[in-house]
Amino acid sequence: MERRLAAIVCADVAGYSRMMGADEAGTHATFKAHRSAIYPIILNHGGRLVKNTGDGFLLEFPSIVGAIEAAVAMQMVMAERNEHLPADRAMQFRMGIHMGDVMADEDEVFGDDVNIAVRLESVAAPGGVAVSGKACHEAGKRLSVTFVDAGPYRFKNIEEAIHVWTWQPGGVDSGPARKAASETSATNLPAQYRTAIVGVLPFTNLSESADEYFSDGLTEDLIHALSLQSFYRVLSRNSTFSFKGKNVSTRLIAREIDATYLIQGSVRRAANKIRVTAELIAPETGEQLWTGRFDRDMGDLFAMQDELTTSLSAAIAAEIYRAEASAPPRSSSNDITAWDRFLKGLSHYYLQTKADFETAIGLFKEAIALDPTLSIARAYLATIQTQAIHFGWIKGTREVWDSAMCLAESSVRLDPRSSFAFQILAYLHALEGHYEAAMDAAKRAVGLNPYDMGARGVLGACHLYSGEHRAAVELFTMAAQRGNSDPRYQFAAFNAFSHYLLGQYDASLSWAREALYANPNHLQALAVRAAALAQLGRTAEAANATEVLLGNYPTLTVERFLRNFNWKVPADIAHFRDGLLKAGIPFSKLTLVESSPKLAADS
Repeated sequence: MERRLAAIVCADVAGYSRMMGADEAGTHATFKAHRSAIYPIILNHGGRLVKNTGDGFLLEFPSIVGAIEAAVAMQMVMAERNEHLPADRAMQFRMGIHMGDVMADEDEVFGDDVNIAVRLESVAAPGGVAVSGKACHEAGKRLSVTFVDAGPYRFKNIEEAIHVWTWQPGGVDSGPARKAASETSATNLPAQYRTAIVGVLPFTNLSESADEYFSDGLTEDLIHALSLQSFYRVLSRNSTFSFKGKNVSTRLIAREIDATYLIQGSVRRAANKIRVTAELIAPETGEQLWTGRFDRDMGDLFAMQDELTTSLSAAIAAEIYRAEASAPPRSSSNDITAWDRFLKGLSHYYLQTKADFETAIGLFKEAIALDPTLSIARAYLATIQTQAIHFGWIKGTREVWDSAMCLAESSVRLDPRSSFAFQILAYLHALEGHYEAAMDAAKRAVGLNPYDMGARGVLGACHLYSGEHRAAVELFTMAAQRGNSDPRYQFAAFNAFSHYLLGQYDASLSWAREALYANPNHLQALAVRAAALAQLGRTAEAANATEVLLGNYPTLTVERFLRNFNWKVPADIAHFRDGLLKAGIPFSKLTLVESSPKLAADS
């Protein structure tokens, strides 16, 4: 039996017996849905599920800081999920945390320190966390939240008194102030910059009435997922569910709730299949901006619901960005604002040409000059500068790289709850070879918005740069499947590199071609295509690919190209260098020196 130091989190649901007595099936289904929603938070903080306990669960973490941060993050998510529900349906966890020496037998953990965590859970307030003094002292100043000293407690079968510190999320009540906060999203982006207002209408259930809970649950989860974006405001459930079952035009609904965009859809079940259709509408014009259909096998109902929510939110969020970029200014003032400049820059960015990139860079810089606190403009400027280097459209000087890193760091400081800001910071850290910092920022991005496929893809990039290519492929593929319409992310090119480094050259070629469909001059994609063809022994095709590459970038050499490749594993660099040289790309620029006539004569 192994002994090890661990941090233990014990959680249960306050009032679970009462809820089961009132609605057994509904309570169990709700509990499973909540547990699925917070499970990624556990993983993102390095934890593992030891066991489910009927009305709760027991978790083990290698770090007490990770355990406390995960518990707080889970309670914050639960507060958001509960805020639109009636009091009798709200499900609140109580969590107790302790650290110490535990005995591990197979997947179970035992010992007094596990028992203390269980006892601490009993004194935590619903929706709150109780931490032992030992654990709180060990975590010290590394915590981002403040705990309150609750004094010593004596627990059954525990000899010594345990000093307890507690935390509860601020404003857990559902008063007007909290409702206003929920409708403006969890971000520091100033309200005047979130001009778009999004309403999600209840999805229509086209099956039996017994399936109504699924269509309602999917709508609620989609509201939550979209609200994690910082670009627009999402109306609460109460604003849109009042129209459920009513035959009212979308234009009238939009005017009633002041919505810029409406999302509506339907759910149909047949045997073990579910079909979800959805559309994004500009209600004032009636224009259908996007429509999608998703067919899924039933399987684990709540896992499927979460997967559908992720796919829907990834597709819809990107389309709202696109629509806002091309929308006319809504300000009644004739003054040019930072937001006007930013949106104008965004409209050029989405055109994805070299000239438009140059225009967008200038407009983003203007927006920042007009409002230095506009975090999203800084994040986009860092992104576009980085992409322009990868595309071969601007030179990757030290000055440009430093500028991009500075923009990303300031974006995170200005909006510490922006998943996108942490994504670009993570990617730039990976490019610089700061692997741990990159992974930390990427995991933070995923934690801030588990539904954002961009965050998953950037986490994949961190695995790519660290040499963990199978994990990278899994994340890139997931991101490309669910969020492939957003030009901020170049998942096809990333996938081409990961497959190449795994020796899967045919797959690498397929992904490189995919990247070149969108941008035929993509420097990275052209290079990996030539290397993959050479490794496959397709000499003539490799020579042709090299000719195209050097035709677009005549001064390119292997030495210069690989100068900025800070991959962690030297063998990966060597592998890619080998392919480039086999493809016929010159190693370095040769300088011919005219021989001196005198030296020639003397020799």
